[in-house]
Amino acid sequence: MHIPDGFLAAPVWLSLDAAGLPLVGYLARRAQREADEAKVPLLGVMGAFVFAAQMINFPVGVGTSGHLLGAALLAVTLGPAAAGVVMAAILAIQALIFQDGGVLALGANVVNMAVAGVAAGYLPYRLWGGGGFRRAAIFLGGFLSVLVGAVLAIAELLLSGVTIPRAVLWVSLGLFGVTGLLEGAITVAVVQGLEALGIRLARPATPALRRGLAAVALAAVLLAAVGVLFASTHPDGLEKLARTIGLEARARTLYATPLADYSLRWLGSSWVAQATAGLLGLALIWGLAVAVGRLVARRRSG
Repeated sequence: MHIPDGFLAAPVWLSLDAAGLPLVGYLARRAQREADEAKVPLLGVMGAFVFAAQMINFPVGVGTSGHLLGAALLAVTLGPAAAGVVMAAILAIQALIFQDGGVLALGANVVNMAVAGVAAGYLPYRLWGGGGFRRAAIFLGGFLSVLVGAVLAIAELLLSGVTIPRAVLWVSLGLFGVTGLLEGAITVAVVQGLEALGIRLARPATPALRRGLAAVALAAVLLAAVGVLFASTHPDGLEKLARTIGLEARARTLYATPLADYSLRWLGSSWVAQATAGLLGLALIWGLAVAVGRLVARRRSG
């Protein structure tokens, strides 16, 4: 669901770039109200886990794949403001280092996934997450986070003058819907697993919490290093749509990086190249999330 450069018209991506930065700034200020140095490791570990999970595509049918978005997962575990900031950091690293999503289209991807996706993922949990409908609320949040982000991406393509036949549009929305259902199920399972490990937003730092975070960090490493062996090679929903309507040829790359497509090009196309790139990405995301968390926490204490 990462929009590459070349898909959107200049007025569209310029407008979304202009909106994306102040929106992330607003989220950072909101996150500052709940900032706590003790919660900083949670930001880093969850950011790394979501980054690793996004590398693993799973089949959703009709030669299409999907992957965990993680917006609802981050919102439930970090709170919506911190989740938006961490998701924006993930999207920035993916665009700038791994060429997953456009640099010029970064504002669009931030608005779609880090702002609207997180908001849609958190809303059901905010309304019904405290009662007997908690699992259903988490599931619905996961589903909505994907569907809202996908609808916005498609709307931005239409605003850019891209013609999408009605039949193709409905098939694409159906595939995004299936991806959303899987997102919801995975989000519920992961949240339950995190809570079994003692990881909760409101819980103070304890040795048990640190052990839980270590377990999640290990899971992220395994996903990045080993999970890529089992990832689907089919295009995701947006890539499939672009191929179907002939939009793929418009994709542009502004510059080359050694970690493009989540593979360290110096090592060829082997599993080692993918695993190394994934582990480097984990380190980058963890470091950036921790740095942002510490900055926000220190500003609050100051």
